[in-house]
Amino acid sequence: MTPNEKNVIALCGRVGKILLENGAETSRVESTAEYIGAAAGVPVSCHATMTAVFVDANTGTHTHLVKVRTKNFNLRKVDDINSLSRQFTAGHIDFAALSAGVATIENEKKDFTLPQKILGAGLVSVAPMLLFKATWGDLGLAFFVGIAGYLASLWADQRTVTPYIASGIGGLVIGLLATLLQAIGWGSNADNIIISALMPLVPGVAITNSLRELIGKETISGTVRAIDAVLVAGAIGGGVVVGSAVIRLLTGGAL
Repeated sequence: MTPNEKNVIALCGRVGKILLENGAETSRVESTAEYIGAAAGVPVSCHATMTAVFVDANTGTHTHLVKVRTKNFNLRKVDDINSLSRQFTAGHIDFAALSAGVATIENEKKDFTLPQKILGAGLVSVAPMLLFKATWGDLGLAFFVGIAGYLASLWADQRTVTPYIASGIGGLVIGLLATLLQAIGWGSNADNIIISALMPLVPGVAITNSLRELIGKETISGTVRAIDAVLVAGAIGGGVVVGSAVIRLLTGGAL
């Protein structure tokens, strides 16, 4: 299959959309699209923002715009697209195989199972406890509180399209449970439990990408990602404060 200019820039736009939606930094999106265009014999220029990908043929004949709405990241798709694009630029697959592979990656529901997510959330919640002089009891409680907060966040995310609500609900459940466990004498330090249990909710990909983009002088996208991460962190923190305050009010502040 010999690709024409229109097909090439359309595929580059799809690739950029998949990468950006699933957590890739804008520099990776732009370079991947441009490498694919060059390998296909149609040099292109790509510009990616947090909400759109622009692909332009250097001949000036065609320009392609793709709107992007990011929500949940899936770095496995980013890795799959990177592997596919490297095979194409190395000449191991043709344009038809690349197009078919991109379509498969775009449509597949590639994710971990719920039990895997639950176990992962628990283990991530336990890890920070190793930095504290925590009791074994608090370490075990952090495992279950982290899982509860993560599940609450997943539940809220499936029932609302309002940004940051899910993160706030997760923080609320963690604040409630950790403070309650200390109030009834099961936990010795609610603060340690809260800090550890919050780890599954922390926007690590957004924070990492914002720093990488700021270092790479991608000022606009880096700033947008950083602001988004701060808003998520603020929602989580607000939920924790409200949850802890509710338990303190119900127990008369005797913690």
